[in-house]
Amino acid sequence: MSAAHNDKVERTIVARATPAGRGGVAVIRISGPAVKAITAGIIGELPQPRFATLCNFLDADDESIDSGIALFFPAPHSFTGEDVLELQGHGGSVVTDMLIARIVQLGARLAEPGEFTRRAFINDKLDLSQAEAVADLIDSSSKAAARAAQRSLQGKFSAAVYALNSKVTELRVHVEAAIDFPEEEINFLDDAALLARLEDVDCEFVQLERTIRIGRLLRDGVHIVLAGRPNAGKSSLLNALAGYDAAIVTDIPGTTRDIVREHIEIDGLPVHIIDTAGLHDSEGVIEQEGIRRTRQQIAAADHALIVIDATDTTIDHGAMLRTELPGDLGFTYIRNKIDLTDESPGMDTAGSDTVNISALTGDGIDALCERIKTVIGYEAEGGEMITARQRHLDSLRQARDHFLAGKTQLLEYAAGELMAEELLQVQNHLAEITGEFSSDDLLGEIFSAFCIGK
Repeated sequence: MSAAHNDKVERTIVARATPAGRGGVAVIRISGPAVKAITAGIIGELPQPRFATLCNFLDADDESIDSGIALFFPAPHSFTGEDVLELQGHGGSVVTDMLIARIVQLGARLAEPGEFTRRAFINDKLDLSQAEAVADLIDSSSKAAARAAQRSLQGKFSAAVYALNSKVTELRVHVEAAIDFPEEEINFLDDAALLARLEDVDCEFVQLERTIRIGRLLRDGVHIVLAGRPNAGKSSLLNALAGYDAAIVTDIPGTTRDIVREHIEIDGLPVHIIDTAGLHDSEGVIEQEGIRRTRQQIAAADHALIVIDATDTTIDHGAMLRTELPGDLGFTYIRNKIDLTDESPGMDTAGSDTVNISALTGDGIDALCERIKTVIGYEAEGGEMITARQRHLDSLRQARDHFLAGKTQLLEYAAGELMAEELLQVQNHLAEITGEFSSDDLLGEIFSAFCIGK
């Protein structure tokens, strides 16, 4: 750790822990070695630990800035692991700024984004995945995401990673022991127990990857773009999914010219629905810009719903629109307006990638929601869900790649030394998830996205 970094950690920090603006209560949080001295300057004496104390908050002339509750948490039994003082005063921005200015005058500095949580990580109060869960809990966009973030904060995600790493460690010890004692009559690198252990670890990788992938979906949501010809019913479908008139619907082709976004939930999965301008040839400057933006949204989407007017049988619009999608983008055909045809709502028997709906009546919408969950790979797992990030998924996949490479070295070439080296890389990538092995750049990127008061 650099000298500059040490100096930053050793300094006492202060920040408002509640949202800025006018409110009933504002909470100011102070953490660091100077908390006791600052407390003496603000309220005159150190409160009893973990007891709410009513007192006046004083300025340099012993005049009252505000009055409220003081809570003192001595190290190491605090959120950050340092001495922490929380002042709960009236929620006016002027009085809060005056109090923070007084605390800075007494020797603290303003906290950086996420610095309280970062200190909790540095002082082993949280591992890195738990620290990230703090931000995920604050930013949760659904009840399921909030519950999943709370489970991660409680250490459920970390426990799964540690359990997998423990099994990898046992496997590595087994392999290295066989390398160190080659004179033994038993070939420890070719026994059934080792093969069973390899399969067990691989199954653990698969299960954890599935859990992390669902956790990432809960945190980030999925972006679904509605694409189709003008008047196919894209805006009507958006309204049907949203449950209210989020987009303007008319019989005039080209009503939607700009991007319309709506957030919905499907069994706790956050879904960002994006309505776009109809894809067609146009000489109008405004429509051309709308079509350009449509193609831009399609390129960035996780899945596309190609909306087709089921009453228009003059041409295969689905095949035409499919050419507008990137080759690796999943899609579902939506045959809309079946209230005007004889088709049954739900999954079309003629194609597993087609759903028949009526955006007007709502028929088939439930089947469409099930289709979205299926193609995204989301399952509402109740108590098993955690919150996770793309970096967790990347680290786990890199770990498994090294594990499979080591498995190949052992089973095909009997190269125990090379397998042991691959297992070391597995451990390093798993440690990246919990923060046992993390670069300063990674930590800076993670904590910079936090709130100032966290």
